[in-house]
Amino acid sequence: MCESVVMVNSVVIENTMLYNDQVVLKYRIEYPQFTSISFQMALYMINKYYEKKALEYEEHCRMELFELVVKQYEYCIENNYPLPLYESIITYNITYNEACIISLYFDKYEFTGGAHGNTTRCSDTWNLQKYKRVKLNQLFTLNYKLYIFREIKNEIEQNPNIYFDDYSELILKNFNENNFYCTPEGVVIYYQQYDIAPYSSGIREFFISYSDFVMNPVKMCFHEFK
Repeated sequence: MCESVVMVNSVVIENTMLYNDQVVLKYRIEYPQFTSISFQMALYMINKYYEKKALEYEEHCRMELFELVVKQYEYCIENNYPLPLYESIITYNITYNEACIISLYFDKYEFTGGAHGNTTRCSDTWNLQKYKRVKLNQLFTLNYKLYIFREIKNEIEQNPNIYFDDYSELILKNFNENNFYCTPEGVVIYYQQYDIAPYSSGIREFFISYSDFVMNPVKMCFHEFK
């Protein structure tokens, strides 16, 4: 297997926001910044992309979430309810970093009251030589949706109790071909909370090994890197 030629540095933006001297909102945003001699231009653009998304989300926290929590704060004061504390955390996980391929996902957790917070996942797989995202259908040599649905259904049937009763329809209805990431061993397809299972089951992941039908994305690179 090709070695990685890309180094990663984590950047963190965080703040604790007050209203009437009371902590009402905490946020922490983590995002990667990449460096490499081989892919300077592509990584410059990707770094700018993730930086921009992080700053936009910080603005969302500072403006929209803060406005919401202040309104709830005033309501709680008027009605003698416990004061609110909103929290938002974005973390990332790099799952593949070899040759010209980087794959990673971000989990965004928000708590804005209620019984629990919610987590939303998004992901990207990059071909740095082409500065393009790798699409899911590029990794399969056959009708990829039929293959994926069959693999997912086979796995669900091993433990169906943690899924909604109509999971057979939901895995089709809520399938999003952007919801995947690569690992050194295979591709992971995921569904968001509530897509196919209750909250308690979390984000559901389905692992599909590389094979004659599923291509390891490193094979998209023009040459190996030492």
